[in-house]
Amino acid sequence: MPTHPTPTAPTLQLGMGAIPHSTGTTFRVWAPHAEEVNVIGTFNDWSSKSHPLQPEADGYWATDVAGAKPGDEYRFLLCNNGQELSKNDPYAREVTHSAGNSVVPNHDFDWEDDHFEMPPWNTLVIYEIHVGTFNAPDPDKPGTFYNVIEKLDYLRELGINAIEIMPPTEFPGSRSWGYNPSHPFAIETDYGGANAFKQLIKEAHRHGIAVILDVVYNHFGPGDLDLWQFDGWQENDGGGIYFYNDWRAETPWGHNRPDYGRPQVRQYIRDNALMWLEEFRVDGLRADSISHIRNVHGSTDPSTDLPEGWDLMRWINEEIRACMPWKITIAEDLLGNEYITRPTDQEGQGFSTQWDAAFVYPVREALTTQHDADRDMPAVAAAIMQTYNGDAFQRVIYTESHDEVANGKSRVPEEIMPGAAHHWYPKKRATLGAALVLTSPGIPMLFQGQAMLADGFFSDDQPLNWNHAEKHSGLIHLYRDLISLRRNFSGITRGLSGQHTEVFHLNNEAKLIAFRRWDQGGPGDETIILANFADTTHEAYCIGLPAAGQWHVRFNSDWEGYDHEFGNFESFGAEATEGEYDAMPFHACFGLAPYSVLIISQ
Repeated sequence: MPTHPTPTAPTLQLGMGAIPHSTGTTFRVWAPHAEEVNVIGTFNDWSSKSHPLQPEADGYWATDVAGAKPGDEYRFLLCNNGQELSKNDPYAREVTHSAGNSVVPNHDFDWEDDHFEMPPWNTLVIYEIHVGTFNAPDPDKPGTFYNVIEKLDYLRELGINAIEIMPPTEFPGSRSWGYNPSHPFAIETDYGGANAFKQLIKEAHRHGIAVILDVVYNHFGPGDLDLWQFDGWQENDGGGIYFYNDWRAETPWGHNRPDYGRPQVRQYIRDNALMWLEEFRVDGLRADSISHIRNVHGSTDPSTDLPEGWDLMRWINEEIRACMPWKITIAEDLLGNEYITRPTDQEGQGFSTQWDAAFVYPVREALTTQHDADRDMPAVAAAIMQTYNGDAFQRVIYTESHDEVANGKSRVPEEIMPGAAHHWYPKKRATLGAALVLTSPGIPMLFQGQAMLADGFFSDDQPLNWNHAEKHSGLIHLYRDLISLRRNFSGITRGLSGQHTEVFHLNNEAKLIAFRRWDQGGPGDETIILANFADTTHEAYCIGLPAAGQWHVRFNSDWEGYDHEFGNFESFGAEATEGEYDAMPFHACFGLAPYSVLIISQ
């Protein structure tokens, strides 16, 4: 008699959420207070009892559904104390929309020849992008990842080698800054979804551009948030198992702070961070407002500290350093705390670098102050010299970011002359600021449209006006020249990516500042920056120099090729004259136009 093999129970796959395999899909969810969990979906005609999940240890539930495949829609049906809850998968990698259904993911993606190497951090020039507005051909619809791909040539020609993408995880509706994540593991459908995001990353890498992703772990939601009271349990009308249910839940965005003390929530956030770096191959993460992860009010008040939040981010940074040390992690803390970027074995949190309020506020103030006499040059000098833990690149510096050009604030040229951002004064002072960003110690960052004199303020429903790129092609040329010097393309300004900085000349009366940057020192390395913050022309302004020989003007922001309204004031190189000046052994004099910057090297 023929024997029939005994059917074996399906092997449950490891992992969370929906894990497709060759014969079906494993579903796993954490719901410690549920009495019963079922998975419903297109594979069982949304039948509430066809596929119950079996309890595992520590509040986890799992089952395997034969035939369930990528593209199938599903939800979890949870029973708790007589209530039936239909919930999206917390780990959903794809949803039909923020209030729709979860989708079994398809992990097949052809990365082809992608073997991208992250540029050294001291050579990075970051460009911050909002996918929905960066390149939106139809003003009635948000732009997509594919629209961003169309502009990668522009970014590469500008000299950009890293883009930082404002949060593209699924949020309610089609327009948002992205800081209200409904589904932290799913990519916004209106931007094109997960495969489109992977395509952007692959194409960016082909253009020599790293991709840094903005992640939001200080709160979830508040809208379309199935994590809320996920398995029916809560205390104090709180958010349930994924959230604090007491005073620690309070954030500026609702009572929706994740519970950093719960192992399963910690794992959830850690899994999210590593997914972007491993599966999506992003080259770094920028963590939003980590001051609100380590402190309830985002302050320095120790009575409202969240030590488990500090510990969580330290753990994630340790994991990244151990497995992928070349990937950068950027903190938005803005409180000047050098422990944020101190190594974890020195009581630090282990971030690679952090956004620096000590640069942006005084520099923007100096650029936007109306009267020259009121500009505070010692404050500018302090902004240039600021470092964390003695490392020039443990800070990201900028004059424009999504926060600095909205929320009641505008683009720098708009702040200088509201309603007349394309006038001579805004152009001159905004480019003075850009030169400072691209020559000061730190990792420089531009906000989308900055190089083409975007005006007004940033809004998630106002697409970037690419007509400005044609109109202000000269200013784009200015940024391109600055970035070329910053990245030392010609081998004559290595100091701009070096660790050492000295402000050696400070004239608060005439509103001038000069500083030098160097790596090892010597010709081709030592670089001098001379900046004029006043509407005054200097036929021959003298500054000290560290060495004898000829010093060449490599960049003059007043060149008429950058803008037909610029004065084209001639600033020639000079032979250093022996004799102490500015506590240096040599000196020379240079022509300097109003609101202009010279970059000088040997």
